[in-house]
Amino acid sequence: MVKFVDIPYVRPDMDAVLDSVKAAIQGLKTAKTYAEFRSAYMDYVQTDVELETSKQLVYMRHTINMLDEYYAAENAFFNTQMPRYSIAEKEIRVVILSSPFRKDFEEEFGSFLIQNIEAKLLLSSEAVVDDLVKEADLASLYSKTVASASVEFNGEICSTSKLLKYMKSKDRGIRKGAFEAWAALYESIAPKIDEIYSEVVNTRICMAKKLGFDGYTPMGYLKRRKFDYTPEQLEVFRKQVREVIVPVCVKLAERQRERLGVEKLCFYDESVFSLGGNPIPIGDSDHMVEKAQQMYRELSPETGEFFDFMVENDLFDLVTKPGKRTGGYCRFLHAYHAPFIFANFNGTDADVSAFTHEAGHAFAFFTASKFQKTPQLCDAVNEIGEMHSMSMEFWTFPWLESFFGDKAEEYRKNHIANAIMRIPYRVSIDEFQHRIYQNPDMTPMERKAVWREIERTYMPWRTYDGNEFLEQGGYWMQNQHIFLYPFYFIDYAIAQLAAFEFYTQMRIDRKAAWENYYKLCQAGGSAGYFQLLERCNLHNVLQEGSVKKILAPIFEELGV
Repeated sequence: MVKFVDIPYVRPDMDAVLDSVKAAIQGLKTAKTYAEFRSAYMDYVQTDVELETSKQLVYMRHTINMLDEYYAAENAFFNTQMPRYSIAEKEIRVVILSSPFRKDFEEEFGSFLIQNIEAKLLLSSEAVVDDLVKEADLASLYSKTVASASVEFNGEICSTSKLLKYMKSKDRGIRKGAFEAWAALYESIAPKIDEIYSEVVNTRICMAKKLGFDGYTPMGYLKRRKFDYTPEQLEVFRKQVREVIVPVCVKLAERQRERLGVEKLCFYDESVFSLGGNPIPIGDSDHMVEKAQQMYRELSPETGEFFDFMVENDLFDLVTKPGKRTGGYCRFLHAYHAPFIFANFNGTDADVSAFTHEAGHAFAFFTASKFQKTPQLCDAVNEIGEMHSMSMEFWTFPWLESFFGDKAEEYRKNHIANAIMRIPYRVSIDEFQHRIYQNPDMTPMERKAVWREIERTYMPWRTYDGNEFLEQGGYWMQNQHIFLYPFYFIDYAIAQLAAFEFYTQMRIDRKAAWENYYKLCQAGGSAGYFQLLERCNLHNVLQEGSVKKILAPIFEELGV
């Protein structure tokens, strides 16, 4: 393995790639034994690994600097070529599913991989190639539009990400000023975002119709591998959030208002938990990585090995800078068995939350790659993947003094309360998307009205201090998942409940809890959501009463 910055990139020869896929197809078709069949399949896997690694490397470097023309062009290349590649893969799936060696294949690689293959087959068609290219281009355009937006504030040029730092200032005047600048930035690009989203929705609806779906929602569920439940079953969880979590959040918001000593808790107050401001991390990003390395060595031999590998190969890009995409993520370079962590540190407590969160993803990828036979079995469904990351936030609690000094305990309490407070928002985004795809012909103003209605249901404490753009329902625009990863955002809410269960397990028997967690990471994407819940002795939040049961010890700790 070489350091991330030194990993070579050469644009793939797609004709050669497609020739390799064709050769693998021929090998699968002519195989006389399962050993021959397996060999041909692994040839395809190797081709896929190399192509996917190049694609991910381009994505990483493009998002690090979206103004870099070279990687912008390479990202556009993959947006164009990957749908073409997926059509070539379609025959691979057809051959596997119809092969006399299917039973042997399933016995070795598992029924969940077969389920994935079946789902991808339903989503593959030459009829939607142009639509897939368009969807990817629109997603990139959204990210670039937001990343390019900037304004002068407090003597420096600030992106939307950098303004979030000032929205956490202990000085309410600065918070309000940053909020107004942030809202104004989004309002200035709102017409463009509305235009992009209208095209996104129409494109997705068009694809769904071409593929024979009743609407985009069932197609979106299949793309996100939501095999275990339906939108109707998910409503059981939403109902529990409204009945169990929202009233508690109202109490927590009132407590926060009292602590801050303000007459009304405004949006720009929500991320500040005390009058003196939130705990601020000690040191810069290098300091955080250094302390994290020590922490992960002490947490377990497995996490120590993982983080040493990350440091040795410099698999991070952590600091906010001009042209960088907003948010954070973890992606995996399969050819190198290497995770990569992307974040936008801005000197706030969110830096630690984001870092430990993405490290959870990275550790799970790193672990699964050692235990699973193919990369296709490493990537867990999102409901499980977010359990890895959110649980890691809690696993690191005993070491938080390294990041916050004597403010560590304050951070712990804030983090738990904030985790509860964010669940209704995450559910709101999901309900919003369901409503949009049920009524895809909504105008931009109608979409805003729907968002504001949902927002008032799930976050009744929220006020935007008279900001007309946000009071009319403009806040949804800043959620990139709506544009990039439809129907993903609910998985954060579902996974947060599981993370709280792990947190409770940790307090009862830390060793047993780690065994359950490590087992989950080892499993990767070899099984579905419900199956992996059972393996780790976790509740299914889609069952009535489960949310109240899971959160009872958490509410007791918070005193609500």
